[in-house]
Amino acid sequence: MTIRLLTLIGATATILASALSAHAQTALKWAHVYETSEPFHTESVWAAEEIAKRTEGRYKIDVFPASQLGKEADINQGLKLGTVDIIISGSSFAARDHAPIGVTYFPYIFRDPAHMIAYTKSDVFKRLAAGYEEASGNHITAVTYYGTRHTTSNRPITKCADMQGLKMRVPDVPAYLAMPRACGANTTPIAFAEVYLALQNGTVEAQENPLTTIEAKKFFEVQKHIVLTGHIVDHLNTVVSKNLWSQLSDADKQIFTEVMQEAAERATKIIEEREKELVATFKERGIEVTEVDRADFEKTVNEKVALEDFGYVKEDWEAIRAVK
Repeated sequence: MTIRLLTLIGATATILASALSAHAQTALKWAHVYETSEPFHTESVWAAEEIAKRTEGRYKIDVFPASQLGKEADINQGLKLGTVDIIISGSSFAARDHAPIGVTYFPYIFRDPAHMIAYTKSDVFKRLAAGYEEASGNHITAVTYYGTRHTTSNRPITKCADMQGLKMRVPDVPAYLAMPRACGANTTPIAFAEVYLALQNGTVEAQENPLTTIEAKKFFEVQKHIVLTGHIVDHLNTVVSKNLWSQLSDADKQIFTEVMQEAAERATKIIEEREKELVATFKERGIEVTEVDRADFEKTVNEKVALEDFGYVKEDWEAIRAVK
């Protein structure tokens, strides 16, 4: 009787251990700086839920939006410290570990969003992403279109020379500063949260951002002109920490990659649709929306700005420009 009871207890313990193992969960943190209403957040939440489904609940991913786990520099550092596992961040931060990947921010390197997406499937992207991974240990799984950066101003602008002397707020990122400075603008690195007030009180006359940001932050209320300079086709990377990526099985790496790329495609589609609608919306609000002589801007930038000054490689620039 005792032997039989011990056998039953042993069998039950084995079954319970197997059940617990089957339901073991790895908790992960996914961080970004964007608001909960933005597709970069909504599609990250979708991806977190989808990964949980496809891995039968083995991973529980909590998404932390709106800088809850720190500013963009902080969450990039968090990948190294182990305080976050996945982030969404721009290539300007990846370039701090591997300068050449920042070439994607050089003005007019991309013709349009379709060209940027084609680049993410190219050999040059694979090479730059591999260089970043070798330098940082972190792995880029997907790239999302963030928006094309345009200029707003209280003076009309149709060509590069029209920006001469323009007091313009530009983020303190070398590649972002390239076009305005090449055209003669006086750039000022005002904190993003203070841009609306700076435009309103005349501290600066102009700024640059994607149309979706111009709408969300209501810059159109304090600017007379939206100038479609289209100088940077901006993007965000989905990055997995070295620690997490090294622990994933090949099957799980495939699941994470497929889901994150699908989420990036979903967010990209939303942004592209919003941008198309916004041009018409701004015109309906009585704002002057101006097409520019893009070739004039591009020519001036290429004549006055040296790739090498940013640590970029000319061969990479040429390879990206050649992507179809």
